[in-house]
Amino acid sequence: MTRKYKVLFLCRENSARSIIAEALLRELAGHRFDAFSAGPEPAARVHPFAVAQLRPGISDLGILSPKSWLEFTGEWAPRMDLVVALDESVDAHHTPAFPGEPASCTWAFADPLADDIAESERARLFEKVFWQIVRQMSAFIELPQYATPASVAATAAAIPALSAATQRVTTCDA
Repeated sequence: MTRKYKVLFLCRENSARSIIAEALLRELAGHRFDAFSAGPEPAARVHPFAVAQLRPGISDLGILSPKSWLEFTGEWAPRMDLVVALDESVDAHHTPAFPGEPASCTWAFADPLADDIAESERARLFEKVFWQIVRQMSAFIELPQYATPASVAATAAAIPALSAATQRVTTCDA
């Protein structure tokens, strides 16, 4: 039986980048991965520009919602294999301890919700970030260590390969 890897994507409000990453991983490789997303300060709803980027190709937008990362810290929480921070302010020094001691890394993408972005440019930045996440996710799901069942230790050992393969990972801790 093939094991599904559990991946948690984090960003501050869990309304844009992490939601996009969760939806893309579920859509592109849901047969091999269980995808989740969360953040320390979850927004009230998924950002409309994130929904607009996902709408053309994602089959089940209704299951996407901002969540607190605390939902993934209890005894009952699913045991993640990998935690990916998509927000530079959400790194290993700020994240809570997740059960099972999953591997972690950071993929750096611009924040399309940053206060210094002109509203007239926000939709364009959302599109740019969306396609950057698509490219990163495509490289990630093609990594050979995710093609067959592996232990958490093997997953952790694979994190440097992810960095070399994608050149978008800024920090990784195995």
